[in-house]
Formats: sequence, C-alpha cells, structure tokens
Amino acid sequence: MHPVEVLLLPVGRALRNRRPDEAASIANAPELATGNRIALTSPSFGDGQVIPAKHCGPFIGAEISPALAWDSLPAGTTDLVLVIEDLDNPGAVPGIHTIAAFAPAEGGLPEGALTPDNPGFRFLPNHRGRAKYVGPRPLPGHGAHRYRFHLYALDTDVDFTKVADAEHLPPALAGHVLASGTLTGTRTT
Repeated sequence: MHPVEVLLLPVGRALRNRRPDEAASIANAPELATGNRIALTSPSFGDGQVIPAKHCGPFIGAEISPALAWDSLPAGTTDLVLVIEDLDNPGAVPGIHTIAAFAPAEGGLPEGALTPDNPGFRFLPNHRGRAKYVGPRPLPGHGAHRYRFHLYALDTDVDFTKVADAEHLPPALAGHVLASGTLTGTRTT
C-alpha cells in the first residue's frame, strides 16, 4: 500500500457508512429522462463486475479509459455525452469523475481513447476542475464503490463553453436526449 493510502485509511474507515443517496445520481435528472435505451458494455468488465486496475486512478492503475461498446444509435444522433460517476463517494451527492462529449462513433470507443489531447473529445471539468478521463479511485478503507458510466445520444451538439459545471449539464441537455444507456463497474482500493 502506498504511504498516502496508509494515511487515508483511517479516514476511509471512519466514513465507511457515509454514502450519498442514489436518487441524487445524474441518471435521475428529469431533463435526461428517455424511454429509449442504448446497450452500453465494455470488453474490460461486465455490468456489476470489478473494473480492472489499469483503468483506475493513482495508486491503483494507469488511468487508461476502458474500451466501451454500444449498439446502434438512434437516427438523428449528432453528439454523444459520456458521464462517469462514483455512486458511493462519502459526499452528499455522487461524485462526477468524467464528462466528455464527442461525435457519434458507431460501435464504441477503443481503450485509452478518452484523453484531453484527443481532438475528438470535449471535456467539462469535474468538481475538482479536472477535464479528462478520471479513473475510479475509492477512498482507502471506505469499501466497494460503484462507478456508473452513462451514455446519452443527443439530437444536437453540446457546447460546454455554455455549461458552468456538472450540476448545469442536465438543463443544458433538456429536450435533446434521444436515448441513454448505463454500465456499472465496481472497485475497492
């Protein structure tokens, strides 16, 4: 265990029972509601399975984004938005790790594609100001965390220069969500 993890272990244990209400997940924002589904999968992990270390954050892995796959997108899809959130962080609401918008790609994304130097992606900074793929990194000692990957197919391009932060994303997408899908992976330290 890394020395930083050793220092954080008592904090994680003390907060072990503190979890946000899942009702506060971005998936439950009424502006993003749609009955149309996208089957979202990953060749790296199955729904509900452990996310491999290489896709995780500091002291666990190399923070390489996992490959993602999806079925056909609805007609009229002009932009996709991917949101990755930690449903079990010890805060009041689930923590947003990554928000990325990109042109529709049939079939999915290859492993390692979500990088800030890839011109095909536009990132909205997360709550810590990081505008990139931020891999799973639960607080040591806090227990298992669920990381939900959300994919939204939109009928318009999203302009992140007009979105202040993750909290303002659902209103910015209101009325433009054609379909959505989720994939959940788990991770402990």
